[in-house]
Amino acid sequence: MNFLVSGLINLETTVRVSGFPLAYNPVNYPFWGVQSRISGVGYNISRALTVLGDTVQFLSLVGTDQAGTMAAHALAADGIPAENVLPQLPQTAHSAILYDETGRRQIHVDLKDIQERAYPQERAASALAGCDLAVLCNINFSRPLLKLAKQAGKPVATDVHTISDLEDAYNSDFMAAADILFMSDERLPMPPEEWLRAVWSKYSTPVVVIGMGSRGALLGLRSENAMERIPAARTRPVVNSIGAGDALFSCFLHHYTATGDARAALRRAVVFASWKIGAASAADGFLDSAGLEALFQEVSGGSSIA
Repeated sequence: MNFLVSGLINLETTVRVSGFPLAYNPVNYPFWGVQSRISGVGYNISRALTVLGDTVQFLSLVGTDQAGTMAAHALAADGIPAENVLPQLPQTAHSAILYDETGRRQIHVDLKDIQERAYPQERAASALAGCDLAVLCNINFSRPLLKLAKQAGKPVATDVHTISDLEDAYNSDFMAAADILFMSDERLPMPPEEWLRAVWSKYSTPVVVIGMGSRGALLGLRSENAMERIPAARTRPVVNSIGAGDALFSCFLHHYTATGDARAALRRAVVFASWKIGAASAADGFLDSAGLEALFQEVSGGSSIA
């Protein structure tokens, strides 16, 4: 399938810590516990989809600095076309992720001035023309693309991550435009099923998925007025839970866009995400489609469940 992905790419540093809360210590030596690589929500999704065998047009903004050069090299190595990743910023966004031995993580993101920058609309419209689905991450330069995608008749998928208010000023236009809407349950003010009903009442979103971490995910299909909890899978030890939501989102889009079967897509996505969190970086640990299917069959007892 052909996806347009608009979202962040940044330089990520992951740091293994002894636990949370983090006690003051003037110096630590976590051997092999500090790593830097290119990451960011848009890049993670693009890389996961590419590893799964899809074609991606990736739209993003990077700096003219060394990190921007690193991003270009990473895209080339991954086989992700880089012509729409534009070096128009003075500095590339950075993130630092602290994680402990249980996989819990604390994220620190420095977006530099990317939230004040716009993506060229003519270029975005051209990239939209050949895609099956517009994956528009909730960063400011993606915001004008919501209208462009609708005008082009392209379905929109987005993930608003840790949301807590249906009237959220930052995310409400993304939620209103979405045909496929993902989010986390971490900050929900009510049980996931109640929240999902509230989303339907306000936005009538056709497909909603609420990630619930170790408790799996909740799927809502508006056309059937149906909700279903898909349990989490355990496929290997957890190293860092960073990027689990991006992995869940990517794998669901890959399978759902190809088959139209949301239940089967989410069952595979929880397996994909479970394997992914055995890696330290948000951009690592992605299975290809053959590896995913083999693992899915193993986890499901070798049955042919859809």
